[in-house]
Amino acid sequence: MKQWLLTALVGLLALGGLTAGYAWYTFVSPWGYTRPAELETISPGKHRLFVYGTLRYGLVRWLVYGDWDAPDPATLTGYVRDELDIVPQPGGRVPGALLEVDARELARLDRYERLGVRYRRVRITLADGRQAWVYDRLESDR
Repeated sequence: MKQWLLTALVGLLALGGLTAGYAWYTFVSPWGYTRPAELETISPGKHRLFVYGTLRYGLVRWLVYGDWDAPDPATLTGYVRDELDIVPQPGGRVPGALLEVDARELARLDRYERLGVRYRRVRITLADGRQAWVYDRLESDR
């Protein structure tokens, strides 16, 4: 086999291994995130979650909590998107998606968003009147 082809193959395998290792560490491993003790426990049952960033994409949702299904489109009014956050603004609109998840899936999403460390989860009312959770950046992480 040509040397350049072997080098490219080894490089691709190493990149794949690093990507898989990062995904495992971030989404599954017992290290990297400890849910703060002061956070309320997640109640059993279904939860609605409005997402406006990376969680709109099927591949990301599949990596985080194992669901690829297409969520319902949704809009949050009275806010605008500001990089990784949403901020109140009269007349603003944030397009996104509405997920329906169970308690185990919500716990995995909380881990992904680093609930209590980077984000807090708050209740909001969407443009169509449905209630949902949304992740809002903590002041200390802005």
